[in-house]
Amino acid sequence: MASSLTGKRVAILVADGFEQVEMTGPREALDQAGAKTDLISPASDRVHGWNHFDKADEFTVDVPLESANPNDYDALMLPGGVANPDQLRTYPKAVQFVKSFFDQGKPVAAICHGPWLLAEADVIRGRTLTSWPSIRTDLRNAGANVVDREVVVDRNLITSRKPADIPAFTRKMIDEFRDAGVAIQGAGASKRDGGKGTTG
Repeated sequence: MASSLTGKRVAILVADGFEQVEMTGPREALDQAGAKTDLISPASDRVHGWNHFDKADEFTVDVPLESANPNDYDALMLPGGVANPDQLRTYPKAVQFVKSFFDQGKPVAAICHGPWLLAEADVIRGRTLTSWPSIRTDLRNAGANVVDREVVVDRNLITSRKPADIPAFTRKMIDEFRDAGVAIQGAGASKRDGGKGTTG
């Protein structure tokens, strides 16, 4: 796995209040697999992670959402955290950014509360996915088939439920990002199942 994503560029979209471990764990795995990851946010400079209900660390924003172009990326990862997707779904640019990955058939991985943003983008109708329990009614109302499993893959979409699922989530995410296809792999280059866990 050490270099399985070499040459791929992955967008990580967050707002203040993302569940920190759901960003840092998968991002580290992507980086170790050879991907180039960019933290994208409506914030132009720094963005705050949270550890459940407590404010955690600040992270540098690599690309402000306002100037982010989905065509520059091979894949998208969406961490959870209650406040994070709830804020992002109020930004039309964030919703369109997410939708663009589905329009182009690029792989998207979302964990915990992350799929909330997918419902706003209207990209989960007819798909099977999982999430944190509190948003499952919203996902069903958006047309999704929601199941309670550690990790679910439906075409280009990878989803998991909570921080305890991160190991399975990252393994499947890397597999799917790696196997996404030659046409998708060139995007970045064109610019140059369970366990205990907290909410996410």
